[in-house]
This record gives sequence, C-alpha cells and structure tokens, in this order.
Amino acid sequence: MTKLIQNDVTLSFEEIRRYGRHLIIPEVGMAGQKKLKGARVLVVGTGGLGSPISLYLAAAGVGHIGLVDFDVVDESNLQRQVLYTTRDVKRPKLQAAAERLTALNPYIEVETYETRLTSENALDIIKNYDIVVDGTDNFPTRYLVNDACVLLGKPNVYGSIFRFDGQVSVFDARKGPCYRCLYPEPPPPGLVPSCAEGGVLGVLPGVVGALQAMETIKLIVGIGDPLVGRLLLFDGLHMSFTELRLRKDPNCKVCGPNPTVRELIDYEAFCGVTQSPDTSMHITPEELHSKLVRGEKVFLLDVREPVEYEICHLANAVLIPLSKLPERVHELSLTDEIVAYCHTGVRSGMAVKLLRDLGFRRVRNLAGGIDAWAERIDPEMPRY
Repeated sequence: MTKLIQNDVTLSFEEIRRYGRHLIIPEVGMAGQKKLKGARVLVVGTGGLGSPISLYLAAAGVGHIGLVDFDVVDESNLQRQVLYTTRDVKRPKLQAAAERLTALNPYIEVETYETRLTSENALDIIKNYDIVVDGTDNFPTRYLVNDACVLLGKPNVYGSIFRFDGQVSVFDARKGPCYRCLYPEPPPPGLVPSCAEGGVLGVLPGVVGALQAMETIKLIVGIGDPLVGRLLLFDGLHMSFTELRLRKDPNCKVCGPNPTVRELIDYEAFCGVTQSPDTSMHITPEELHSKLVRGEKVFLLDVREPVEYEICHLANAVLIPLSKLPERVHELSLTDEIVAYCHTGVRSGMAVKLLRDLGFRRVRNLAGGIDAWAERIDPEMPRY
C-alpha cells in the first residue's frame, strides 16, 4: 500500500484556517491533516453512497479523490444523491461531481474516470490509490472491487443500502476477511431487488455513506478501531445498530491460503447476469403497444406492490403482487395471452418463470418494465 504520510506535504495558512476544527483534535492535529492531504482515495460510484462519501472526504481535505462512474444525472436520483442539483439533470455525473467537490474545497484534486469499472481496467485504476471506497449498487462490481483490492493489497471500505437498512465494513485481506469471506457466492439473479425495484429512503445513503467516510478518514489518519473483521448493520426504522464479528474464511477463493482466484474474472458471468435471455419469454414495449392498438386481447398482469400501482399502471392491468402470485394463480387462465410487468422487468421476469413452470405457455415479460413503457411509449406517464 502506498505510504499515506507524505514528507513533503505542507498546509497553507488558508488550509490551516479551513481545517481548524480538525487541527485542535489531539488524535488528528497537523500530522493527521497532512496525512489526509497526502492521501489518494478512489470512490467507485457517485450515486446514493458516493455522494456523501465524496462530499465528506472533500470537506475533510483528502488531497486526491478519484471518482469512477459512467452515468448521467436523472431526476429520480435527486431524492438521495445530494451531490447534484436540479440543474445537473441529464449532465454526466462525473462532470457535475467534480465541479461540486472542487467548489466545496479548492485545495483538493479530483480525478475522474468516466467508464464502467471492468476486469480490464480495474487494476490499472485502483493501483494508484491508497484506499478504495465501494459506493456501488450491484453484485458484479462489488466482487470486482473486492478481488482487485485483495490482489493489490488495498483496503476496501464497503457499504450497501436497501429501503431502511444499511451495512458497513472494512475489508482488508492483509488484516482480516474480504467480501468473499462474508458472501462466497452471489445470490441468484433477481433474488435481491435493487434500490430501483425495492426502493430506498433518501436519507439512508447519507447515514451509511457518512459512516464509510468516517472509516476512510480513520484509516488515513491511523486512529480508532476500523471495522476490519466487523460488519455494522443499521436499521433506520428502529434506529439501531448491530455489530457482527466476521472471520477470515480459510477456504476463501481469493484471500485464503490457497486461492484459486489469482486474476480478475468475468464478474457478470460469475453473478449470472450475462445469460442470453429467452426472447420467447419477453415482449418489447413497442410490440405490446402494437398489439393493444390492434385490439388484440392481452391480459396485463402487474406484479408490483400496491403503492407502485398507485403511481402509475397500464390501463386495465390486474394487480397481483409477486409475493401473492402463488396463492392467486387460480385467477389466471392458461388460454390467455399474458404479459407480466413490474418496474424494470426483474420481478416480472421471476413471475414469468413461475407461471411457465406451472404450465402457462402464453406468458411473457415486458422488457424494461413499466419504466421502459413510460420512456418509449407514454411520455405522459409518471416515472419513479
């Protein structure tokens, strides 16, 4: 790991004034602030978690912050991604993020990587940083970040969020377990809903991201007891924290004594998200629209939750939430042409598989869900 203390790091009078509240903390002081200025931290993802992480690291005076993202700001991001404003909608996230962070603290450097982190570029990007902070929201990238950090000997400050719950830990294979020690295998595709499917309270990533920033600063300054070997669980509804002890898995494929993963792999294939879809099980919004315009009889099955149905739904659609589908399957006819849909197509894909296994042969999944329908067919429909 690159030395965090830079002997040639100095603080200007302006920086001393800016960081005064740090300097009078005995555990930080001038030496700690110089460590912060000399540190290089990579934040992977500038969304819900990446927003508070990068803001607090910039405000704290981390001298060099790298940002990895390839998305643009969407209006639906603003409920939780506090790095952006309404004026940033449709702008590249990294462009808006770099402007905001340097406006917050002109004494730092922000380096942007407007690309998807992949097995081909991860090692080249991560090797130049002291610490990696994982602000991602998908399993392939989490496993990729973990494995790259293990191979390069870098600490990985991990966080995840869903609805009202969050998790935080520090994975450092040199001192404790890695992410694979906790989750050796990814869950089956679609089993764990994303925030887009399941939702997230807007303030939750602020709480979890702030905790990740705290852990990062502790690692840089060398103070306190980092969350190495510990998983912190946050329950926002009950405002409670639970700590679980984690042990290094002696059979871990990447950080164990006899690793089988010695180089980065295809993580989308590992997580089962690159399987070629069966086109016979899907229908595009355009194809469905044409059928409805022609007056063809199609049974529209909405498998979302009632709160989502209230936001928007297709005309004449029947609401049967996915969790209720097995007990209400008798309400469907084997002879009907059925098109199931949800928000983005994940839950309805599971519904189609369930119905196919039960003998429904004329059932298909609306590709992209009602969100794709609103975007491509009915721009007047609310999107969420």
